[in-house]
Amino acid sequence: MTILKEKVLGYSFNLNSGCHLVEIFEEYIDSSILQAPKTVLFFNAHSFHLSHRDKSFQKAIDSFDMIFPDGSGVVLASKLLSGNLKYRLTGYDFFILINQMLNKKKHSKVFFLGSSDNTLSLIKKRMKEDFEKIHVAGTYSPPFKEEFSREDNEKMISLINDSGADVLWVGMTQPKQEKWIHSNKDRLNVKLIAPIGAVFDFYAGTIKRPHVLFQKFGIETIGRFIQNPKKMWRRNLVSIPFFLRTLSKEFVKIKFRNLFKK
Repeated sequence: MTILKEKVLGYSFNLNSGCHLVEIFEEYIDSSILQAPKTVLFFNAHSFHLSHRDKSFQKAIDSFDMIFPDGSGVVLASKLLSGNLKYRLTGYDFFILINQMLNKKKHSKVFFLGSSDNTLSLIKKRMKEDFEKIHVAGTYSPPFKEEFSREDNEKMISLINDSGADVLWVGMTQPKQEKWIHSNKDRLNVKLIAPIGAVFDFYAGTIKRPHVLFQKFGIETIGRFIQNPKKMWRRNLVSIPFFLRTLSKEFVKIKFRNLFKK
């Protein structure tokens, strides 16, 4: 199946719908050919802002095989800039879609890296209820520190590889999780790696996911801000305005350029 992409504000996003993606990844996971892990990223206005402040994060983003708009901002940007991006795909929705696909198979294995031992324990319990045919091959709560040591990384890589997992779900904070994947993916013997951050807490039930209306309109970050303004203020009061200013400048520049073409 062809993977279609479109560049929006300097980043290349996938145009494929969630259903098409499941087919792509099912074929890849079923393949007996030894291949490098496929990496999937979920991108929003906050990601955009962070990438402009942190060049190492920007480099990590560019290394991912597939990037999807996690919120409505990127879809809006594509529309305003005469693009074709119609679908948004959240980390949570992707998590459910992939697990539904894996649950139809025999001997599927997943590994959860990140968050706390309590959250991981709750995830294991719910996975057994929701996806009984998937084996949680391992979980690990890494040390809560700004930067991992060489020993930390070696332990994580060994645990993941020894588990025989097909899929690695990473639940750290952004941009830490994306940078870790970028630095270590070539040493991981899995088929698919996805940084899904807060999805760990949403799925475990330790944090309530914003109301379905926030989900429907692609503004979950606003719902999370209402729930926890202390933690989410930067995303809403700094990252979103930065994204919109950049989009406005690009929109005006394109309109101005087209005006002189006529």
